[in-house]
Amino acid sequence: KLDDRGCIGAPDWVIEIVSPSSMRLDYLVKLLKYSISGVREYWIVDPLKKNITVHNFETETMEIYNFSDTVKAGIYEDLYIDFSSIIE
Repeated sequence: KLDDRGCIGAPDWVIEIVSPSSMRLDYLVKLLKYSISGVREYWIVDPLKKNITVHNFETETMEIYNFSDTVKAGIYEDLYIDFSSIIE
């Protein structure tokens, strides 16, 4: 999907870090746009709530994890992110 100019089409995986000023945009507007544009998985990392919301558009599922959890990237077989080791 990549060439010299960038990504062709929608990315497979998007991770957003929410700030107070972007909450509405990340949780509503971008969620809708990503779901219809072909993004396969969308993670919203929310430092205020201390959670990660994972939207898997392929399986039409949504799960919420805490910063103490290890989260599996649903679109990859063997990719896990241990948030407890990177977020304090």
